[in-house]
Amino acid sequence: DEKPARAFGLGLCPRQRDGLKSYLLGLGLEEDVAVEAGLLYRDEGGGTRDFFRGRLMFPIHDARGRVVGFGGRALDESNPKYLNTSRTPVFDKRGTLYALHLAADSIKERGKGIVVEGYMDVIAAHQYGHTNVVASMGTALTEQQVSTLKRLGSNFVLALDPDTAGQEATLRSLESSWRLFEDQAVDGRRRAVPVYRRESLTLGIAALPAGADPDKLIRQDAGEWERRTDEAVPFMEFYVSAIASR
Repeated sequence: DEKPARAFGLGLCPRQRDGLKSYLLGLGLEEDVAVEAGLLYRDEGGGTRDFFRGRLMFPIHDARGRVVGFGGRALDESNPKYLNTSRTPVFDKRGTLYALHLAADSIKERGKGIVVEGYMDVIAAHQYGHTNVVASMGTALTEQQVSTLKRLGSNFVLALDPDTAGQEATLRSLESSWRLFEDQAVDGRRRAVPVYRRESLTLGIAALPAGADPDKLIRQDAGEWERRTDEAVPFMEFYVSAIASR
């Protein structure tokens, strides 16, 4: 809808090779700066062209609401389907959560945050009133992302696509980052205490119905989305079961 499209700053990148380049240079921006920002691509011959072409554009913000990068979805059969800004001095997707600037207050108020994979999953959730949803931008959660979330709430749910790739992404997230829930921390008297015991953190996995990613489920049956995320399976139960099924 128009309201979330404006709230998330959705846009369009034209198909021409140097439309954005010409515009930015016309504003007096140095070409090297545009390359460093990930807006232009420099080829082996030294020439430059637009990095994004013919794509639906998703601005990516930091926690303070400043645009630090972009995601672009192909409007045809081009590969890759989604393309993100490469790492720059101001953008590293390993430390960024999509829509965190819009979801942070809601996560704090509800004491609960939900993590999905994609841009459209987040936009659908917010459009239907589930404003405590953020995305890991298609990657397994990182330690930096989890550390950010832990400062906002104590109850989190992973709601990734139910297909095989989604299940594997969930496992990668658990294996690579959520171990922070059990990392050792040192209290004021220099004694090691488990973080999960100190902060009462909880993590659940939402079991979504086959063939229904978060975007589709929210649009078709928002009540079912709420039920599934409210009844999330404890992460260790999911983890053991998933490993056994391998």
